[in-house]
Amino acid sequence: MASGLDAGGRAASPQLAEHEALLRQLRISRALAPLWIPLFTAVMAWGMRWRIVGAAELRQQYARLRSESDAPVLVCANHLTMFDSFAIGWALGGMGTYLRHFAWLPWNTPEEVNFASTWWKRALVYLLKCVPVKRGDDRAEVARVLDKVALLLGLGESVLIFPEGGRSRSGRVDEEAAAYGVGRLVNHVPGCRVFCVYLRGRRQETWGGSPRRGEIFDVRGSTLEPKTDHKGLRGSVEVSRQIVRRLADMERSHFDDRQ
Repeated sequence: MASGLDAGGRAASPQLAEHEALLRQLRISRALAPLWIPLFTAVMAWGMRWRIVGAAELRQQYARLRSESDAPVLVCANHLTMFDSFAIGWALGGMGTYLRHFAWLPWNTPEEVNFASTWWKRALVYLLKCVPVKRGDDRAEVARVLDKVALLLGLGESVLIFPEGGRSRSGRVDEEAAAYGVGRLVNHVPGCRVFCVYLRGRRQETWGGSPRRGEIFDVRGSTLEPKTDHKGLRGSVEVSRQIVRRLADMERSHFDDRQ
């Protein structure tokens, strides 16, 4: 099928064109994975000298979940820095795992202003399995991004979402900040499973930009099966709150264990 055209040569819908572009992005990212996955792993391990405590157990949990079936996996995590998605991706799997199972490396939805404001940033996030989003009140834009994420989940790709909708300004999981979009995905993608991840740097007191060089992260994971009897927006909000509540429980366990 020609790009932007349907089988009859007519102009395709904007949604179809976007889906074709997303599939093309996936193919390019996968083809170049042997180059960029080792590079970014080296940057985190040797350039930034980050270390993740609990990664081995988390990787076992995640691999078990992904190996059980081909059902979609939505990774939901707390959010404190602009580079959480990099650290979480590394915590979930090593270089060898992602080169063998590229779909296990989660897509994420970075803020367009921070990560796609220049041509080279746009090129970078294009390669790194990202769907940039404009934060704000534009529901049409949010719906467009959620549609792309739903497509990726349906293809068997993992997706990382921050259900609080942004970095926590208090430095703790905000149970009142549950964004409805996460619940909408869970309710509308058949068989979608949720894997909650809590990650925090030991020198991380509050929210910030980039974790420090030499940072040691603690990480833990938990599988969740959110349920609701409600439909529509109410059901989406209820599921989102269950996910954020689980992250808050994981945070309390984190600090209890550190005492």
